Amino acid sequence: MLSCAILDDYQQTTLTRVDVSHLRDQVRFDVYDTHLDDTDALIERLKGYDIILAMRERTPFDRERLSRLPQLKLLITTGLKNASIDLQAAKDHSILVCGTPGFPGSTAELTWGLLLSIMRHLPQEMDGFKSGHPQWQQTVGRDLQGLTLGVLGLGTLGGRVARYGRAFDMEVLGHSRSFTPEKAAEMGITFVEDLAAMSARADIISIHMPLNAQTRGMIGADELARMKKGVILINTSRGPIVDEEDLIAALQSGQVGAAGLDVFDVEPLPLDHPFRRMANVHATPHLGYVTHNSYRAFFNGMVEVIDGFLAGKPVRALT
Repeated sequence: MLSCAILDDYQQTTLTRVDVSHLRDQVRFDVYDTHLDDTDALIERLKGYDIILAMRERTPFDRERLSRLPQLKLLITTGLKNASIDLQAAKDHSILVCGTPGFPGSTAELTWGLLLSIMRHLPQEMDGFKSGHPQWQQTVGRDLQGLTLGVLGLGTLGGRVARYGRAFDMEVLGHSRSFTPEKAAEMGITFVEDLAAMSARADIISIHMPLNAQTRGMIGADELARMKKGVILINTSRGPIVDEEDLIAALQSGQVGAAGLDVFDVEPLPLDHPFRRMANVHATPHLGYVTHNSYRAFFNGMVEVIDGFLAGKPVRALT
């Protein structure tokens, strides 16, 4: 019998959302709800498994880790892209890597939730309401109508965020490498040629770009300094796109008025991290894709991949 490890299932939800009964005679499933960073401990946990399901990029699989898993035959990633898996190393070690479908839009909706949380001081007001704060209203919120939203990256998610901005009667600026004035006109938003042009005008900047060699660290101290003082920065893409230390300094100085963050350089975020203590940071633990619809797509896709593997007909192969 083959064995399958389901990693980083923090809510222990995988096997409650998909029917694996037809696989029980061929595959044993083990669910792990605790994350391991230490490579040696991770290898000790996984060395006896033939199949691994990696929940997005929570656990990286680099060349060293893959080389130490000689029994591994199939590595499944939720979604069709996973920058934390070394695909060439997997191929070199004859490990089949396959992906699953996803559900579009979940992260874009969370982006808007973080923004509304900042604008209306929701955590403070909700905490006061629950705790019986003697002051019935503690803050004065800001309206989105009439403000300027800058969207970096106009793919599926960025495009949705841009449309949401228009629905809130905001001026929306857009920039990405492949974005054009013609496409901007079709969307009813304003094309800007680069981040500097966006920074001069945007009250809010939301990032929707993949992490790669070009985007890693693309927003640092110089870029933050060129933004409007008090700008709101939202990052639901990948933490390392924004230099973390520079962002902390900009938040402390007030150059960045507030940040809405769902992604971080290290996840889970260390308990002593400054983001956990800063009042102008509204943060969630990488929940962008953590929805019923996304998980349904992920885990049904996992079953499809395993069925294909057992039949000798790989599904959504990435290697």
